[in-house]
Amino acid sequence: MEIRLAQLDDKKAILSIIKNVVIDMSSQGIDQWDQIYPNEEVVTEDILDGEVFVASENTVIKGVVTLNEYQDEEYETIPWKYNGDKILVIHRLCVDPKFQGAGIATKLLNFAEQFGKQNNYSAIRLDSFTENKGACRLYEKHGYEKRGFVTFRKGDFICFEKNYKTHKEIL
Repeated sequence: MEIRLAQLDDKKAILSIIKNVVIDMSSQGIDQWDQIYPNEEVVTEDILDGEVFVASENTVIKGVVTLNEYQDEEYETIPWKYNGDKILVIHRLCVDPKFQGAGIATKLLNFAEQFGKQNNYSAIRLDSFTENKGACRLYEKHGYEKRGFVTFRKGDFICFEKNYKTHKEIL
């Protein structure tokens, strides 16, 4: 499994994964994403900004994550514990449903944490849809602490945070 920076020619595969994830989540009663978000414009902008990473194997893209410093204004209401100069934010971490259960989400999460550590971020943040129990469990299992809730168009999201200085070294 290779995790690498996404290129524009990866966009079609990334959008296909997102579409498959939307269908899969919907079949489980998780109304988190749709045709409005995340969309082609968001994905294109993230790729052009050099913020999208893909997990691929034998040229097949199996998972995606966006890493940057952007925090929605709703994050201002959260009582964050760590307020360093540089905060990394995880967005849109997803794995194509046909490859789920193989540890790809964990690999992407570990990659994000290593990326943050290598680039001198003091903490990492993200939000997860409250109804997406699997994603919430993933973050808690990896030492992310709940800090509060925000509401976006689709409902309530849990905000998570992890400080590099207070957790075991990332492998």
